[in-house]
Amino acid sequence: MKRDYFHRVAALTPTKMWINNVTPEEARMAIAAGAMGCTQNPSYTWKMLNHQTGRMHALGLLDEIVANCEDDNEVECILQRKLVQRVAEAFMTAYERTDGAHGYVSIQGDPIHEEDAQVIIDEGRKNRQMSPNIMIKIPATAAGLEAMETLIEENTPLNATEVMGLSQVIDVCEMYEKITARTKKKPVMYFSLITGIYDEWLTNEVAAQEIGISPDILYQAGLVIAKKVYRFVHDRGYSLGFIGGGVRGLQHFTEMVGGDVCITMNWQGQAEALLELDPPVVARLFNPVQDHVLDTLLAKVPGFRQAYMEDGLTVEEYEEFGPVRYFRDMFVSAWENTLDLIAKRRAALRTRTVR
Repeated sequence: MKRDYFHRVAALTPTKMWINNVTPEEARMAIAAGAMGCTQNPSYTWKMLNHQTGRMHALGLLDEIVANCEDDNEVECILQRKLVQRVAEAFMTAYERTDGAHGYVSIQGDPIHEEDAQVIIDEGRKNRQMSPNIMIKIPATAAGLEAMETLIEENTPLNATEVMGLSQVIDVCEMYEKITARTKKKPVMYFSLITGIYDEWLTNEVAAQEIGISPDILYQAGLVIAKKVYRFVHDRGYSLGFIGGGVRGLQHFTEMVGGDVCITMNWQGQAEALLELDPPVVARLFNPVQDHVLDTLLAKVPGFRQAYMEDGLTVEEYEEFGPVRYFRDMFVSAWENTLDLIAKRRAALRTRTVR
């Protein structure tokens, strides 16, 4: 397998590759291929508990935690922390080499209580204690924004995630600028525009509503939004970094090349595929959007208008916006699967103890 594509991207453009939800071994391969950061999400514990090579280690940790903690949800939080810490250790070299500019591993925990700002704050503080290169990942919803305000004041590196539209980006960036101007503290902070998941949701939504639109135009929707977000952030001089996420097709990386962005993707099927293809490095982010593509999307697709316009959504609407809920449901499902397994392991442990 060729392994120089991401290195060439980094040499020729400001675009950087991050890696998503990786095992320690995948993290090491990604770092060798050029990864400069990592995102881990709430489904990570479930992945590792079912992973071919990581399962026994994860189950061993789980049983140790269950034996010492009575709260199943807290067990899962602790398990996630211990699993992610191994990945954070792998990225410490990049963190130290760049004096803390890169090498972050962002962790997003419990998705069930994300409507409670204090729960987010408390969990973020615990996760931050793991390692200096841990970045706390928080949804850009009403509760998430409230939690971010407190953690920015505490100089905590943050990743505002579940961002699906321009209005969320504006609210996150304006909040950061306001707080840092007052406190004079400027923690490293990114927002994650989840372009791939947005495109997946929008395709399903268009089919469900039977909206007649060219697949070629629909294919561009998420990237059209990403281009506007990038231009908007640049023009306003916002200081947050841009992460593109939720990759579903290789275009969600290749079409963003050229911008000062970090694109996070899975190792299997995505980063590996790009390494194998080893395509030419071509800056594409600044290619203009054709007028008829934008006009058609705005006229026919309400979910596009909401994401594209500056005032397309209110803060109160963020949490229930279709693609945000779609993304969150994936995390809740995986988290609940792990909780079910924890309950079963606890019952088995009690049975053994009684005997």
